[in-house]
Amino acid sequence: MRFPGPVELAWLDPARPDPRDLAGAVAVLDAARLVDDPHWTSTTVEDFGVRVRHGSHDGPPRVGVARVAHGRVVGVVEVSLPRWENLHIAAVDVTVDPLDRRRGIGRWLYEAGVEEARAAGRRTIQTYSTDRPEADAFLTAMGLVRGRADVLRRQHVRDIDWDRLESQRVAAEPHAAGYELLRWPGRTPEEMLVEAGRMFESINDAPVGDLDIEDDVFSPERIRAGETAQEAHGHRAYRVVARERATGELVGHTAVSVLGSTPGYAWQGDTSVSRAHRGHRLGLLLKLDMLRWLRDEEPQLRTIDTGNAASNAYMISINELLGYRVLLHHVGWQRHL
Repeated sequence: MRFPGPVELAWLDPARPDPRDLAGAVAVLDAARLVDDPHWTSTTVEDFGVRVRHGSHDGPPRVGVARVAHGRVVGVVEVSLPRWENLHIAAVDVTVDPLDRRRGIGRWLYEAGVEEARAAGRRTIQTYSTDRPEADAFLTAMGLVRGRADVLRRQHVRDIDWDRLESQRVAAEPHAAGYELLRWPGRTPEEMLVEAGRMFESINDAPVGDLDIEDDVFSPERIRAGETAQEAHGHRAYRVVARERATGELVGHTAVSVLGSTPGYAWQGDTSVSRAHRGHRLGLLLKLDMLRWLRDEEPQLRTIDTGNAASNAYMISINELLGYRVLLHHVGWQRHL
């Protein structure tokens, strides 16, 4: 495929990506980050190579680069295809070098990504972007509409008032006397996989807005695929689990990943509590215990980021109590083919 200029599109071989394409793609991604989203951490060539080869629990994305003269990369397209559920969806993401924008390259790459989605039998395109005018204009022009408003928040670990959080823990613990907290570093214990999967599915109660998203199903195979991908990326995984004392049932959890290549940064993933066990302040206690654990295990940690649907008032209230503050607004976009 060619673009007047000329520009050519090359899809990367996930097994043996060209090192020049990896380097060129990372240069574009980092240049765009500095202009569009300077709050994010930079991507290394090693990180991006792992993304191309392994991806996430859904496997590697389809990654293409737009090249101009002498092989210089000016744009990147990534097409991710869910493989466990939501088999109607393809996520398409495009990044263009800030120095090469307004030439139609972004539109051309996006259309190429949509064609890949069509060829895979997907009928819904979804994309996430920061809430900024340039992204809005581009995605609207590509036929997408807003489906959900998210808010990303950041916690500066070294600013945590530990005395205040300890008082919150002491006040909350009597409400959860019937539960105990367990710490799971790394992989989910083999004997807990099936029950853990049922517990993880409580995240399906989180708001999805108008996005056409099916409930997640956490089979043992999916859980292990996600853990294998995290290990391939060099991320260190931490999970705190709530268990009912009387029955031994797993009823809630929270998960954090510390980036191996950027050890001062962590991502707060899912926090959820099974519906029948809500009202005992377990969400707060889970996250408080996680912070104490990370303080001991990852003393170099500086920031933790997390995202929530803007309408998820309960989890936002917990995050703000812990000290998270708004970093930026995020938008989920959608287009039906």
